[in-house]
Amino acid sequence: MRAIFGRKVGDLTELKELTEQATKSGQQGQSYCVIKEVLLEDDEFHSFANDFFNDQPWITKEDGGVNENREVRCIRVINQDTGEKILVNNEGYFFARYTAIEND
Repeated sequence: MRAIFGRKVGDLTELKELTEQATKSGQQGQSYCVIKEVLLEDDEFHSFANDFFNDQPWITKEDGGVNENREVRCIRVINQDTGEKILVNNEGYFFARYTAIEND
């Protein structure tokens, strides 16, 4: 599985724009593995998606980084109402430092 991760992207709208541009330019993205999933209600998901720089209680310092296979270790954040998914690699921080849109 591969995804295009953006560094320090402010919100979901910006992430969608960057992902579209990267896809048009032929970027393939990085390999990743999901280390945990977080299921959020619609309002919680939108609160998160409107400001990726806010610290989140479900992100720990141990989350994120890269594994021995050079795959990005990430959290899959799922909107339980719509099924929309965002991948988060926090790199030891408590906010979504790197984000990507996960497509089925």
